[in-house]
Amino acid sequence: MSAPVMDIHQILKRLPHRYPFLLVDRVTELEKNKRVLALKNVTMNEPFFMGHFPHRPVMPGVLILEAMAQAAALLSFASMDTDPGDDTVVYFAGIDGARFKRPVEPGDQLFLEATILRAKAGIYKYSARGLVGGELAAEAELMCTMRKIA
Repeated sequence: MSAPVMDIHQILKRLPHRYPFLLVDRVTELEKNKRVLALKNVTMNEPFFMGHFPHRPVMPGVLILEAMAQAAALLSFASMDTDPGDDTVVYFAGIDGARFKRPVEPGDQLFLEATILRAKAGIYKYSARGLVGGELAAEAELMCTMRKIA
C-alpha cells in the first residue's frame, strides 16, 4: 500500500472526533470536490463489540454510516482548502437509502468511499459506500452541513 494521503495525525487535526468515536484511520485517495477513499481497520478491541454481539461481534450499522460521514467530512474540508479548527463541526442533515449488504467483523478493513453529489449553501450531499475486500458492506446517500460552534 502506498503512503496515505492523510495519516492519523492529519485526520486528528481536521476531525473533532476522538477515541472511541474516531472511525477513520487513514485517507488513501482524495480528489478535491469529487471523491475520497479512506480506511477503518476494524479490531476486536473496539468497545462496541462487547455488546454487539458477544457471541458474534458485528460493527453496528449506525457506526458504519458514521465512518462514511467522517470520510465525507474530510473530503469537504480538503475541497474547501481549509482546516476546520476547533470552532467548526460537520452535522448530519439526512441519510437516504441506507442499505447493509454484509456484516463488518473484527479483522476486516473497511474502505470508506464518498463522492460529492452536490454542494450548495453549506449543505453537502454524498454518495457513500463501505467495502470489505472489494465487497459492498453498506451504502447510503448522506447529507451534511458545517456549522461554527464558537
